[in-house]
Amino acid sequence: MKNKISISPLTNHSLVDKVEIRITEYIKENKLSVGDTIPKEMEFAEALGVSRTVIREALSRLRTIGIIDSKKHKGMVLSQPDFIHNFEKVIDTHLLGDETLKDIFELRLILEMGMIDLLFARKTEKDLVELEEIVSKMENEDSAGTTLFSLDNEVAFHGKLYEMSGNKTLQRFQNLLLPVFQYVHTNKLPDAETYMYTKKFITHRELLNFLKNDNKKAFRKGMSQHLEPHFDRILNHPTS
Repeated sequence: MKNKISISPLTNHSLVDKVEIRITEYIKENKLSVGDTIPKEMEFAEALGVSRTVIREALSRLRTIGIIDSKKHKGMVLSQPDFIHNFEKVIDTHLLGDETLKDIFELRLILEMGMIDLLFARKTEKDLVELEEIVSKMENEDSAGTTLFSLDNEVAFHGKLYEMSGNKTLQRFQNLLLPVFQYVHTNKLPDAETYMYTKKFITHRELLNFLKNDNKKAFRKGMSQHLEPHFDRILNHPTS
């Protein structure tokens, strides 16, 4: 007689999400890794005491988020999920509420302050030349100094910093933040021309010079001042 797989039975046979939880527990408990095969639908159905339809739906959920894949002649195997891709699909729905968008924007501030060490360790002369071109273009378009918070300028400059960090996941995540940039710039940002900085506004040019001079301490302080209106709104005016 064929041995049954070792997996605890369900107490409620009607909930697909419980089946999904049991299958993910089985993967973890058996220390399975990418490329390993998992039991067939019938084996899971017999072990859990549910129909193949329920198993199929639970497996479909895992397939949707990239945890399992079907391979010819091998059956179902574990695959490496692309969590950024899953995040992309969620953000692309434009269904995120204000509170979630605010949280994601806070995450952007955390990332930009936190990636500074990587930025200085991995920047190249080519990076600095490209950043110089971005800043010069901004200055030519804004000779009157009236678009400190131009959305296109912010995305171009800060996007290049993410790229310079050398972290591919961080770069992809930055692309996801574009709708959040739009949200903040359209609805929540303090007026750039009237905002009263506690010290002084640090321009993109000054940040670039700190990078060129390899002055990490000045860059860290300058970035904090550059982002001051955002931090001020979040920390001192959380409901605005």
